[in-house]
Amino acid sequence: MNIYVAEFIGTAIMILLGNGVVANVVLKETKGNGSGWMVITTAWALAVFVAVVVAGPHSGAHLNPAVTLALAITNTFEWTKVPYYVLAQLGGAITGSLLVWLFYKDHFDVTEDKGLKAAPFATGPAIANKTSNLFSEIVGTFVLIFVIFYITGGEMGSEKTPIGLGSVGALPVAFLVWVIGLSLGGTTGYAINPARDLGPRIVHSIIPMKGKGNSNWGYAWIPIVGPVIGASLAALLHLFLKIN
Repeated sequence: MNIYVAEFIGTAIMILLGNGVVANVVLKETKGNGSGWMVITTAWALAVFVAVVVAGPHSGAHLNPAVTLALAITNTFEWTKVPYYVLAQLGGAITGSLLVWLFYKDHFDVTEDKGLKAAPFATGPAIANKTSNLFSEIVGTFVLIFVIFYITGGEMGSEKTPIGLGSVGALPVAFLVWVIGLSLGGTTGYAINPARDLGPRIVHSIIPMKGKGNSNWGYAWIPIVGPVIGASLAALLHLFLKIN
């Protein structure tokens, strides 16, 4: 499989399953309505697991511009490929989010609350405070990237050492995403991935959804800038520790 196609498909699957569980939990008249945060964080972790298993052997399963950036900073991934990976990830996120809307369209239509209708797309803060919200995304992404370096022996997701390493290697990454969601996800919904947030936010802004609210573009920079800063700090610390 072409590496960019693998990133596209892997990210689309991850968003379909990850944002799909949010739709199942928050939208009216679904089988999973009201099942809670544990269900959301567990399914998101398993969504990452499935996506890594699919894309890992082909592209390294970055599935996240923050991962791609961290690899480039540590010289385990070519800078020339970064824009193409990011575009593939964004395209996959858009596709996966569009599928979630089509899949749950009847339930979106019967849900009146505009906030709940937006929740299966992009993230948003529990308490709007841009300073602390940014800090949350920086810390969450830092933990994700820094720990993955150790899970994969310092060559996270490079084409020579794919992040997937088969289904067994994907399990620690899934557990990592799970614990980040349970521990650090309560403030902003733990985007920790610019494509995961931006792609679905674009979809929400353009689809003809009945009773749709705004897409909160004033907040949209936080789940982009925060993960970029967090990933950069994690990569730089990893390099420093490796040298010393």
